[in-house]
Amino acid sequence: MDKEKTYALLRQERWRVIDQSSLGPMFGALQSFAMDDTLCTAVGADQSDPAARSWVHHQTVVLGIQDTKLPFLSEALRVLEEAGYQYIVRNSGGLAVVLDEGVLNLSLVFPDSEKGIDINRGYDAMWLLVQEMFKDFGAEMEAKEITESYCPGSYDLSIGDRKFAGISQRRIRNGVAVQIYLCVNGSGSERAELVRRFYETGLKGEQTKFTFPSIRPEVMASLSELLGVELNVQDVMLRFLQALKSFSGGIYASALQGEEYTMYETYYQRVVERNEKVLGE
Repeated sequence: MDKEKTYALLRQERWRVIDQSSLGPMFGALQSFAMDDTLCTAVGADQSDPAARSWVHHQTVVLGIQDTKLPFLSEALRVLEEAGYQYIVRNSGGLAVVLDEGVLNLSLVFPDSEKGIDINRGYDAMWLLVQEMFKDFGAEMEAKEITESYCPGSYDLSIGDRKFAGISQRRIRNGVAVQIYLCVNGSGSERAELVRRFYETGLKGEQTKFTFPSIRPEVMASLSELLGVELNVQDVMLRFLQALKSFSGGIYASALQGEEYTMYETYYQRVVERNEKVLGE
């Protein structure tokens, strides 16, 4: 990692902060994807400062496109419904992820410069920010694939080989959104057990062209479990804002402005239609 270049991404003159972490159960995950696409477009067109967004969704499993190709998908989806979860299919890469009121999601939205922001640099920026947020605990955080977790990827964040976060990235119209889900509290292994049952039911032992993860629930945990301190989303939000402020010239709270509302409506309609199409609804 070229730390200087990575820090440069975090050292923006000003960060525009959009906090949607306490909107409650009516705030749906499809709205989140439309929000990030809107911010990518606005930031990419230089109509907005770089943006940092936080959000929480209640009892939602966010699926990847590959998940919709499970041979027994409808039965697998029933497993989620019976456990009290709704589900959507996201527009960025990856596989199934569990969101609930103990999971804080963060997005950093940068303009993509002429040369383009290297993909790993975006991931590294989020990893550095998370390390800054929890530096007082002195725990060693690693970014590496935890293969038996759900949605495994090379930027899984773990402590002692137990994963508490995953990072993804979306690029649209000269904007880059780096997104992370942080399991703040609750049981990481219970969340993983739900996804394990989803795949077990969806596959029923069949061989598929795509290899789905073989999940071992004990490799996943929340930050509260790993750090031995009962954290909540508000605690972590405060750490997020303080870390962001320490890197930058300043932060300010914001909501969508002017034309962004129209953009948002267009993107929201698009993700709703796409979701209905891939789920065959």
